[in-house]
Amino acid sequence: MGVIFIPIGLLCLHASESVVEIVDRYDTDCVPDHLKGQKVAYIKDSSVSKNCTRYLKVPQNMKAPIYVYYQLDNYYQNHRRYVKSRSDKQLLHGLKYNDTSSCNPEGENNGLPIVPCGLIAWSLFNDTYSFFRGIDALKVNRKNIAWRSDREHKFGKHVYPSNFQSGSLIGGATLDPKVPLSDQEDLIVWMRTAALPNFRKLYGRIEEDLNEDDLIMVKLANNYNTYSFGGRKKLVLSTTSWIGGRNNFLGMSYIAVGSSFIFLAFVFLLLHVKNPRPYGDTNLSWNWKGMSN
Repeated sequence: MGVIFIPIGLLCLHASESVVEIVDRYDTDCVPDHLKGQKVAYIKDSSVSKNCTRYLKVPQNMKAPIYVYYQLDNYYQNHRRYVKSRSDKQLLHGLKYNDTSSCNPEGENNGLPIVPCGLIAWSLFNDTYSFFRGIDALKVNRKNIAWRSDREHKFGKHVYPSNFQSGSLIGGATLDPKVPLSDQEDLIVWMRTAALPNFRKLYGRIEEDLNEDDLIMVKLANNYNTYSFGGRKKLVLSTTSWIGGRNNFLGMSYIAVGSSFIFLAFVFLLLHVKNPRPYGDTNLSWNWKGMSN
């Protein structure tokens, strides 16, 4: 087992290391210097520009498709009250299912149901990114970023946003009321809540190759409020391999388990050499007649 597991682990590690990633934390640097001590006030002040420009240098050649993620740290989407604050039946059937009690405190506004209701939809991520290489814009394909099963079976094709982000307390992004929920892929990606407090969600795909030492200019809107709870925001550009994105855990697990098997085999071999099992006496014979008497 060790001989089998260790090569598999090394192969997985090699595939993981072949993934090229660019990770840029921007939530602190995109706050104006005179407001760095008042980050919460800055993000809540609609009169202050949230536009920010970042420059990313490509460390190695990156083959298309290049996946664009936003990463949030210290964000507990797995909080019990947060996870429960949604209505799956409403997402699929719309106002035909008007029970929004599970969505409180974002179930209704002025007596009218909110579609989509609940804290998860209300807190939809609303930072935006545009990419440029020199003077040329890099197009980001934002179609098919959500699971096909979610688009076709969990979000209704005839359900449209209604009364969303219209209350006095505004959360994250708004939704186009003319586009059905099944086509609002940002929302669908966001509604698949993360199990851990540090997570990435797919924003789109750049379908052009990037060359080593290319300088990518990113124009972003730093709208999302992570400052109130000490969260962090990062922009990630990543290629993939046959095992997906960069993740050394699988390879290290195979190597650890394989190494433990090799170690145990070596220990048992030493025990056998030191205290071998005695062989049976080959001169013994079976006296069937004696037993029968």
